[in-house]
Parts: sequence; structure tokens; C-alpha cells
Amino acid sequence: MNQFKRKRILVTGGAGFLGSHLCRTLLDQGNEVICADNFYTGTKDNIIPMLYHPQFEVIRHDITIPLYVEVDEIYNLACPASPIHYQFDPVQTTKTSVHGAINMLGLTRRLKAKIFQASTSEVYGDPHVHPQTEEYCGNVNPVGLRACYDEGKRCAETLFFDYYRQFQLPIKVARIFNTYGPHMHPNDGRVISNFIIQALLNRPITIFGDGSQTRSFCYVDDLIRAFVDFMASPNDFPGPVNLGNPEEFTIAELAHLIIELTGTKSMIEYQPLPSDDPTQRCPDIRLAKEKLGWEPQVPLRSGLLKTIEYFEERIRHAALT
Repeated sequence: MNQFKRKRILVTGGAGFLGSHLCRTLLDQGNEVICADNFYTGTKDNIIPMLYHPQFEVIRHDITIPLYVEVDEIYNLACPASPIHYQFDPVQTTKTSVHGAINMLGLTRRLKAKIFQASTSEVYGDPHVHPQTEEYCGNVNPVGLRACYDEGKRCAETLFFDYYRQFQLPIKVARIFNTYGPHMHPNDGRVISNFIIQALLNRPITIFGDGSQTRSFCYVDDLIRAFVDFMASPNDFPGPVNLGNPEEFTIAELAHLIIELTGTKSMIEYQPLPSDDPTQRCPDIRLAKEKLGWEPQVPLRSGLLKTIEYFEERIRHAALT
């Protein structure tokens, strides 16, 4: 990339699952990248291959505290995204979503930059509309165990659109549905990482509820491509836009597929369904197709094989250390 066209980009949560993939993609495009992370759920292992890249910089920082850097674009991905992690410190989770949004929006306004917000399908709660469209306002329990994340992200969306309307700030708000792939945290409690780790260790595969609840799973490469395309789209399209794979699977179907792909001897074990766990989650991505020309390309079976390979390597490495 020509140095005069190169962008300087801040990625908050850049050492996390999605953030590390995004940093790699932005570097490959020739940009300068600043990764800001407090390493609460992110890990240095995810960014080790980039540490010696001349256009990559790492800052240990919590975005609930103001950050002063000079950049052209900001991708705000900082926030624990799995129930185990965000429920461990729910007050800090809400602060990360709300105070973090205020700090990043304030920075964006000062710099006259553009900002991307990683929102979530959790803003829809346990939906009464299926599949979920961007116009649906959701069914969220504001006092439940998941509210720190769900309502924190909903408030962040409010802040983003108020800055957009009041200050004409160029924003991009993406509602991310279940995503998987290499760099997932092995102990984050998400269904795909849980099932793969349990299968590879020949432990019982734990299904909460009867396994009839549904999810859709988007491979990380597809999602990161959508991030970059969305950020490059015209400023008159701020979102929100659903980003995810509309192909729907029951949790039981997922468990059986992972058993098949890993060749495990694991049996399925059923446990009670956690509070406020959605029974259905599937995106309507017509808006992403129309505005971005985007849709997922990686089938679940292919993506799972790559993810299984990643976790096999992690388990082998752990056994040698």
C-alpha cells in the first residue's frame, strides 16, 4: 500500500478472538495497526505472530479509561463476549460497554475519524421474531444474569446513534451472531469451543436443555471480511446490520457433527438450561447482502475442521509444556 494511502487504525480488544484476526487482516492490507487490550480475555498468544511486524503496536489499556492516540479509524471490539467471562464481573462488563463506548466515541469525534462498533445478536434477547431482522427491538430481561452484556451493548448502540445524529459522527454498528474459528478461548463457555475441547479430551459433551435450541455459526474469516467491507461502505449506511450465517442448526446436531469430525468416544450429557438462554438465534442478513454484497462462504463442516485442528495443536502444545 502507498504510504500516503495507508491508514492508522486502532483495534480495541485487538488481542481477543475476533480482534486478533482483524488486526492480521488490516496489516495484510498495508495499514498501521494499534492493538489496545487489557488482556482480561484476550491473550498475547493470539498476537505473537504480529509482534515484530513494523506496522503493529500493542498498548495494554482498559477502554473504561480514556485513551489518547492519533488514528484514522477505530474498531471497538473490547468487551468479554462469553457468559462465563462477562458474568464473572458484571459491573465491569457494563462499564466496558458503556464507558468504553463514550471514551471511544469521544476520541473519534476529536479526531474526526470513523468508528466501528462490535454489537451483538444478544441485543435481541430471547427473540419472539425469527429469524431476527434489524428492525426487531428484542426481548431482553434487564435484570437477568445476562443483562450486563445484553443491556450494555444495547446502551452502546444508543450512544453510537446519538453521536451519529447529534454530531454527524461516521459510525458503523454491526450485530454479530455466533462466530467460531481459531483463536477462540478454550475455556470461554461457548458451545463450539466447549464441544470441541470435550470431544478431543474424550470427556462427556455437555448439552444444556434438550438440545433442540438453535444457533447459526459463522466462520471467523467470513465475519472479518464483513467488518472490513462494512467499514469501507458509504457513511450514509451506519447500520445496524446483522452479520452472521443464516444456516441454522440445533445444538444436538452440532454435538453429533463434532463427534463425527473428531472421532471421539465422548457421550452426550444433558444438563439444565441456564437462565435467559435464547431458544432461537438466527440472523436475517438481507440488509448485509443488499448494502455490502456480503454473505458467508465457509460451510460449517469446513470451518469446524479448521477449528478442531487449531484446538488439537493447542492441546498438544499444552501436553509438552
